[in-house]
Amino acid sequence: MLLKRFYDEKLAQASYMVGCQATGEAVVVDPNRDVEFYLRAAEAEKMAIRYVTETHIHADYLSGSRELARRSGATLVLSGEGGPDWLYTFCDQEEDVRVVHDGDELRLGNVRIRILHTPGHTPEHISFMVTDGAASDEPMGVLTGDFVFVGDVGRPDLLEKAAGIRDTMEAGARTLWQSLERFRALPGYLQILPGHGAGSACGKALGAVPTSTLGYEVLTNWAFRCESEDDFVEQVLSDQPEPPVYFAHMKRMNRDGPAVLGSLPHPMPMAPIHLEELLDAGAPVVDLRSREAFAAGHVPGTINIPLDRDFPNWAGWLLPYDRPIYFLGPDEEAGAQAARDLAFIGIDASEGFFGPDALDAWAAAHGGLESSRVVGWTEALRAVEEEDAVLVDVRRLTEWEEGHVDGARHVHLGYLVDRAQELPRDRPILLYCRTGARSGKGMSLLQAHGFPDVRNVEGGVVQAETEGVVLTSG
Repeated sequence: MLLKRFYDEKLAQASYMVGCQATGEAVVVDPNRDVEFYLRAAEAEKMAIRYVTETHIHADYLSGSRELARRSGATLVLSGEGGPDWLYTFCDQEEDVRVVHDGDELRLGNVRIRILHTPGHTPEHISFMVTDGAASDEPMGVLTGDFVFVGDVGRPDLLEKAAGIRDTMEAGARTLWQSLERFRALPGYLQILPGHGAGSACGKALGAVPTSTLGYEVLTNWAFRCESEDDFVEQVLSDQPEPPVYFAHMKRMNRDGPAVLGSLPHPMPMAPIHLEELLDAGAPVVDLRSREAFAAGHVPGTINIPLDRDFPNWAGWLLPYDRPIYFLGPDEEAGAQAARDLAFIGIDASEGFFGPDALDAWAAAHGGLESSRVVGWTEALRAVEEEDAVLVDVRRLTEWEEGHVDGARHVHLGYLVDRAQELPRDRPILLYCRTGARSGKGMSLLQAHGFPDVRNVEGGVVQAETEGVVLTSG
């Protein structure tokens, strides 16, 4: 049997290829949108992709299942569980779709894959129990998707918090408890192969270890150690991070059928002369450089989302889905990478890319670039005292409650633009987070929206604690 794991660091997302090496048939589970990756892997392993499937209607990234099935000629296998409100709506548009339910099986030569309905994270969620018939008649593991993670379980509150479906959190939590109770009765030796790792917003305490066993999770995973259903419901619904606003888009797009691209978007190189007209028209232009480079000098009106591991997450929070996106960065490769990352979260209109010459041209035409003010805590607290500056904490609510600077306001970075009217424009605005990374993004957003004096408190809470700045909990 072949078992191959693919992991995208930026999405903290795992997908899998399971195949029978005797017959050369394989299934791909939970593919992302870079379908060429799976096609190349199948070719290298001398496998024909017979099935493409996914554990549920994803909310955190746009599925590649539809496109991969078309490109490979495979049968698209989708969950038929959860009731009529949770069915995929694009099945009649595909030539070869199989809808599966609890207890159904997929066969690939000697490999058997049994469908387990594991609702709670979502009503339609399924897991895949894998048996290598060439070795044993007993199953070797379960691809659990967003049901059971290493050290955590899939959060049941996203349907209500992200998709706006009311009164689903507690019901989902109780359903998840029942799924876990059924699951714990399976053999403890079963490998757990989850769909996400540390850093995913689909849970609150995901481990960084890629795999586990059911027996180990029963011993160590907080969810299995809860003494009662009510205890579990209380714990699983508490302290969950704010779901990114783009999750609602992902849920709808994955349900209705992601667009089939043919290839990933690639932004067109653009001449510097076009930058000003785009900004004047209100087009989103994302500066991909580091926050330090952006603060030292940038084109007014651009926003700074550095092209690092967190880029897809914050791009999904901060960029629109209904307008073309443009980039400014060090080279075309950066633009291509940014477009790829955006395609993974359903933003396909990555139209153009400006290189470093756009910065030089702007500086020559306008007498220089705009800079951003970066301060330490001594200067920040002096500004609060002497300039009546407003201190704003842009971290998650759970971080704020654990400890924040006395006198600060709390506005999560993802909501900063929507709540900008709450902030005065005639006083300095000082933003801070844990280290300065999120507040740096926030500074660029407020500057782009016309705030005349915005400053980033570099070092954030980490530096505040070092310098003895008082933090207040609650």
